[in-house]
Amino acid sequence: MNRWIYTLTILLLSLSSSFNVTASTSTSATKYPIVLVHGLFGFDDIWGIDYFYRIPQALQQQGAQVFVASVSPANSSEVRGEQLRSYVQAVLAQTGADKVNLIGHSHGGPTTRYVASISPEMVASVTSIGGVNWGSNVADFVRGAVPADSAIEWLAQQGFNTLASIIAGISGNSGLPADTIAAMESLTTAGSVAFNQNYPEGIPSQYCGQGSALADNGVYYFSWSGSSQFTHALDVSDYPLSLTGLLFDEPNDGLVSTCSSHLGLVIKDNYKMNHLDEVNQTFGLVSWFETNPVTVYRQHLSRLAQLGL
Repeated sequence: MNRWIYTLTILLLSLSSSFNVTASTSTSATKYPIVLVHGLFGFDDIWGIDYFYRIPQALQQQGAQVFVASVSPANSSEVRGEQLRSYVQAVLAQTGADKVNLIGHSHGGPTTRYVASISPEMVASVTSIGGVNWGSNVADFVRGAVPADSAIEWLAQQGFNTLASIIAGISGNSGLPADTIAAMESLTTAGSVAFNQNYPEGIPSQYCGQGSALADNGVYYFSWSGSSQFTHALDVSDYPLSLTGLLFDEPNDGLVSTCSSHLGLVIKDNYKMNHLDEVNQTFGLVSWFETNPVTVYRQHLSRLAQLGL
């Protein structure tokens, strides 16, 4: 009987260790500040709720300087990129650092890549999480369903621009412009391919390929993504993501295919996570059978620190 109690105790301790998202994988912090960049219709925080849910706090506990960028919830990759470039300049002035480590989710991937391509002297690394680096079938579907220069397009743009403005306003960034059509066109396959031609650093030579960790511009590039849509029955966002996932004929996280997410060194592209799980949303309701997203970020912080970044 004592042996069974001992075995059960060890098992429970192992499980609690596996699900402990606050335990640090390393006490080392990065040399350069971390700047987190949200995706389409994203925000830095709303009423104290982070887009990157509980992730900034976890990285700060590990000793990193962490900033969450203020960029338009909906606009083109280039417009958001210029906004981010100004934000990075402010971070460098505030901290006295020479560079930053950029971490972007979804549309935050191309946004961070723009800054690294235009101003590589300010960027130590770019990490793309569920990044729309080769386009999204969902964006292709939406853009194809709304005729260009039509009344439907005008009405849709007014409605979604208003939504983007509301998101920016309640997150304290009311001055950020919104252009939903430009955002959607940036996220289509055609728009992404054109963007890659202008800002090619970190992009693999072929779809679903592996890029180089260190690009010619001196910036390190990394990526990871999920390949599931439904991961937690209590998470209401899993249900629509399961539907949008049907638009793909390849593994995807509900909004972006795993192959489209590839950039630089692909750390992993098949986490049991959907597009929102990748930022620990909704409110941390993620799969119990996968490494917790917060832990993945903490592990990456250690990876950057080991590289002297």
